[in-house]
Amino acid sequence: MNTSKDAWHAVALSREVRTKPVRILHEGEPVVLFRGKSGIAALVDRCPHRRVELSKGRVVQGDIECPYHGWRFGGDGQCSAIPGHLGDVPRYRVKRYQALEQDGAIFISNGTPDAPPYVHCMIGQKIALRHVHSSSASTLIDAAENILDVAHTHFTHKGLLRGFSAKRYNVDVTITGGKDWVEACYTGEDRQDGLISRLLDGERTKTIGRFRSPGIVELEYWGPKEMTIATAFHLNTADVETVNGVGWIMAPDHGVITWAKSLLFKPMMHFALAQDQRVLKSAQNNARFAPDSKIINGPLDFLRTDMELILAGERPTAADAPRHHTIEL
Repeated sequence: MNTSKDAWHAVALSREVRTKPVRILHEGEPVVLFRGKSGIAALVDRCPHRRVELSKGRVVQGDIECPYHGWRFGGDGQCSAIPGHLGDVPRYRVKRYQALEQDGAIFISNGTPDAPPYVHCMIGQKIALRHVHSSSASTLIDAAENILDVAHTHFTHKGLLRGFSAKRYNVDVTITGGKDWVEACYTGEDRQDGLISRLLDGERTKTIGRFRSPGIVELEYWGPKEMTIATAFHLNTADVETVNGVGWIMAPDHGVITWAKSLLFKPMMHFALAQDQRVLKSAQNNARFAPDSKIINGPLDFLRTDMELILAGERPTAADAPRHHTIEL
C-alpha cells in the first residue's frame, strides 16, 4: 500500500502535546512529539546511543533529553549535548519528520510536502468546531470504509444515526471522483430518523461521503440552504493492528443555538465511534482465524475499490466514469 511519503498526516491534537514529550506510532515507527525552539518537532523515538525512548526523557531549553545518559537532540534531530564530554559535540543525528501545527492538530510527514495540509471543507468559514482523537483495532482502509458506509447505520447505530423504525427511503447515489479522491452523494432521504439527526441536523437535501488521499474521510450533511454539519477524520496507520484518527466536527456558526448544539458534537460522536470500534475490533479478531480469507464487496460497497486504488497511488475509476445507483436506505 502506498504510504504517501510526501503527504501530511494528522497524528495528534495540539492540546495533547504541552510541556512533556509525547510518543506516538506512525506506520509502525515510534515517533516523539515535543515543543522545540522553533515550534512542534517530531523525531524517531529512539536515542541512537543505546536505543532508549526519548519520549521518556524531558524537554530542556527546547531540546529533548534522553533519560539514560542525558544526550540532547534539537528539533532538527542534531545532537546538541553529551553530558561529561569535553570539546565539540559529534554530529550524531536522530531521524526527523517534517512537522507543523494547523487548526488544532499536529501534522507530520516523512517527505517534503509542497503545500500545507488539507484539513477540512470549512476552512476559513465562521464555524462552531470540536476536535476528537480516536484509536481503533483496524486497518486504515477498513476504518475509512466504516465511516463512509451507509448500510451499517441501520444496525450498528440503530437509534443514534437512523431510527428504530423499519421505514426505508429510495435514495439516489452518484459516485464521482478525481485524481486522489472519490465521493458518494446521496439524495432522496429527507432526514435520518435518529437521535443525532433530530438534535443536530434537521431537514436534509443531500449527504456526501468523501475519501481523500492519504486517509482523509469527510461527511457532509446539507439542508435546503447550506451545509448543516460536517466531519473530517484524518486516519493514519499506527501499526499493523491499529489505526488512529484525528477529527474535526463542525457546523456553520449561527450564534448561541449553534454553540449549544456544538456541546453535543463530541459526546454523540464518541458514542458512535465506540460502536464502530467494537464492530471493527470484532471483525479484526475474527479474521485471525482465517488470515487468508478474502472479503466480498457487495452491491452497496460503492467506494471500497476506488479507495484501494487511491491508497495504492492509482487513479480511481470514478474519476473517469461516474456511476449512478438507486438503493433502499
